Amino acid sequence: MASSPRKSRKGTDAAPLLVPARALRRRVLRWAVRGVLGVAGFFAVLVLLFSFLNPPVNIYQLQESARVGGLQRDWVAFDNIAPVMGRSAVAAEDANFCLHWGFDMNAIRAAVAEGGSRGASTISQQVVKNVFLWHGRSWLRKAMEGVLTPAVELIWSKERILEVYLNVAEFDEGVFGVQAAAEHYFGVDARSLSALQAARLAAILPDPKARSASNPSNFVRNRTRSIMAGAETIAADGRDGCFR
Repeated sequence: MASSPRKSRKGTDAAPLLVPARALRRRVLRWAVRGVLGVAGFFAVLVLLFSFLNPPVNIYQLQESARVGGLQRDWVAFDNIAPVMGRSAVAAEDANFCLHWGFDMNAIRAAVAEGGSRGASTISQQVVKNVFLWHGRSWLRKAMEGVLTPAVELIWSKERILEVYLNVAEFDEGVFGVQAAAEHYFGVDARSLSALQAARLAAILPDPKARSASNPSNFVRNRTRSIMAGAETIAADGRDGCFR
């Protein structure tokens, strides 16, 4: 008696294998979407909270604290910072601060034209990097900065952005914020800074480890004069209107 033909293993085994593979792909995709939404929600909550709550110590400050053995930092409200300090910081780092939505496209185009030899980061971008992210060059950080900067601009006021910037900026090794910097270099409160002192502090950015506001090099002196002139121009033409 002839035996019945054997069933092909290909026909019986392949189909059951396809089902788990598809299910696995769907599961991975679901978890990936949940992960992205979870990260987005986390940062959305932080952006909202920090619009009125002062950010705690950030990643870079923790790194510097471990390296130098402590930090000098003392948060001060924007109303307790000399107005000339805000104008000096804007003149030094982001002259069109009141005119853009987080990115200065003219500065970016100029940087691209010069082959990337000059920086184009706005004060808003620097706040996002310092408060929410980490230092260092990577595509991931730049991508996250690109997403978070418009969100901060949308929810925070320009005055709040500048207040946070002045309170988290590094002014010397282990010295963060304008209040600690004013005491460290000049022995005064941030509210009492003169135009010269404010310009000196702005002049040491963004390289405070190599520059000094109390013992300025010729470079810092020249940059100070330029910043003082820029701050006066910003006050005269109204480009300080969003934080005046």
